[in-house]
Amino acid sequence: METNKLLLHMAEIEELAEDIISDKHQMVELDKKRQKTREAIRLLSKDKKTQKNWVCFGNMFIKLPVADTKKLLEKDFNGLDTEISEVTKGLKPKVNKLRDLEHKEDAKGFSLNSLTRDELKAVEALL
Repeated sequence: METNKLLLHMAEIEELAEDIISDKHQMVELDKKRQKTREAIRLLSKDKKTQKNWVCFGNMFIKLPVADTKKLLEKDFNGLDTEISEVTKGLKPKVNKLRDLEHKEDAKGFSLNSLTRDELKAVEALL
């Protein structure tokens, strides 16, 4: 009976740990996409000569004006930001639950939130 209880507890810990690792991997992949999108927006902003650009949607290429392409990329960038923050918000309770299952204290400073862009601008204005 005691062995079964221990095995179930260890299985729960393992499952939660795998879920956390999966979320962290997803955050890394989303961040890579976000950085590539940021680079593309920057390149479009620098290139003043080109009127239209080829854009790949799924398995087809479409030629769009630069302004429309930038709007689409910025929309994707903001969507990726939102997705990353959602994964981050879901990750914190999972890590706390894992630490509880391992009978450890909560990680100090782990529940801190980063400054928003507006908050960061306000701090920079004060400095």
